[in-house]
Amino acid sequence: MTEILERLATAQIQLLPAVEITTHYVFERDGFVALVERKPEGFGGIGSPGILTGSGFAALIRRGDRAYFVARGFEQEARPEQVEALRRFSTDLKACLLT
Repeated sequence: MTEILERLATAQIQLLPAVEITTHYVFERDGFVALVERKPEGFGGIGSPGILTGSGFAALIRRGDRAYFVARGFEQEARPEQVEALRRFSTDLKACLLT
């Protein structure tokens, strides 16, 4: 577990305090978040990344050649650099937790 936490710190990914969520951990970097399943032995499945908004979690979806962050009552077009940063966050989080 210590090695995983060190890898997360090196990747500048932080574990957010979310005591109201008992089934998942919330990881964040640069405004991007992902839920990770809590397991007795540590970390489980990694959910799709997105952003937190006033409406809650907004997932990245594609419509044709455009990408959007979408939540209930919220929609925002994602700039190409946001999409790339989100992909890097997702890749880095998986590398930290699954290695």
